[in-house]
Amino acid sequence: MHVRSAHRSLLVVGSVALDDIDGPFGLHRDLLGGSASFIARAAAYFTRNVAVVGVIGDDFPQRHVDEMVGLGVDVSGIGRTPGETFHWVGRYAPDLATRETLDTRLGVFAQFQPKLNDAHRDAQLVLLGNIDPALQLDVLRQVRAPSLVAADTMNLWIDIKRDELCRTLARVHTLMINDEEARQLAEEHNLRRAAAKILKMGPTSLIIKRGDAGALLFHGGGAFAAPAMPLAEVVDPTGAGDSFAGGLMGYLAYAGDLSPSTIRTAMIMGSVMGSFAVEKFSVDGLRGLTTAQIQQRFDDFAELAHFERVRL
Repeated sequence: MHVRSAHRSLLVVGSVALDDIDGPFGLHRDLLGGSASFIARAAAYFTRNVAVVGVIGDDFPQRHVDEMVGLGVDVSGIGRTPGETFHWVGRYAPDLATRETLDTRLGVFAQFQPKLNDAHRDAQLVLLGNIDPALQLDVLRQVRAPSLVAADTMNLWIDIKRDELCRTLARVHTLMINDEEARQLAEEHNLRRAAAKILKMGPTSLIIKRGDAGALLFHGGGAFAAPAMPLAEVVDPTGAGDSFAGGLMGYLAYAGDLSPSTIRTAMIMGSVMGSFAVEKFSVDGLRGLTTAQIQQRFDDFAELAHFERVRL
C-alpha cells in the first residue's frame, strides 16, 4: 500500500471543535475535537487532496490549523470568526461503552454557513459531517458533479429535522450512521430491515457503525461486515466514527474507483484508522503514523477476518 497518493479530491464539511472529556482516565480539557478534525487527519494519510470547510472562534489555537496545513490539508475553507469555538463537554462511563453530554456550547458554529470556493465546488468526493441537514443540503447545491457524496447525521436531526434530513438523503449516495441512529431513522429495530427502509430514502449504500462490534455495509441487496480490532488499550472513543469515515473516504480518493470491492477494502481501512484513534485522547492516536504501521494494522484486520471456504 502506498499512501499519500492524490487521485480524487475529497471535500470535508463539518465541525472543528474543542472538547472537555471526563471518564475513567480523568478530566481532559480543551482537547481538539469536531468531526472534520478527525476525518481530515485520517484521510490525509491516503491523499494529499483533502479540503475542510468549517468555522472556528478567535479562541481556537492556531497550532491545530497549522498542523492540518502540514499534513497537506487545504484549510482555506475554515473561517475564523469572533466568538467562542464550538465546545462539547462529555463524560464516559467506566467501561467507555456509553457517554453523557454535560454541555454543548455551539458558539460561532451556531451561525455556520458553508461557502465553497471554486476548487471546493469541483470536489469529486464529498463527506458531510453530522451538521444540520439544511446546511448539508446547501453544500450539495453548491458542489458541481461529485462522483460520491457521503453523509453522517445524528439523533438530534432525526428527531427535530426529519423532513430536511429526508430531502438531503435523496441526494446522498452513502449514509454513515451508528446502529442507534439507524433504528431511529427507520423506526425499525432489526438492522437488516432498517437498512432496507433507509436505502429506499435515497442512498445507494448504508454504513452502520457499531463501535467495538465493527461496521456493516448494505448496498445492492448485499451486505458486508467489517470487524473491530480487539485492542489492549482503549482510552478515548470520541472520534472513532469520524476517523473511520476519514480512513474510508481517504482510501477511496487514493484508490480512484468506487467499485464494490474497493468500497469493502475502504471499510477495513476505515476500521484501521478508527482503531488507532481510540488508543489515545483527541487526535493523538492519528498523529505520526507511518505507512508500515497502517499496513501492519490492515494486515492484522485481514488475518482477523480470514477463514477458509469449505464444502460440506
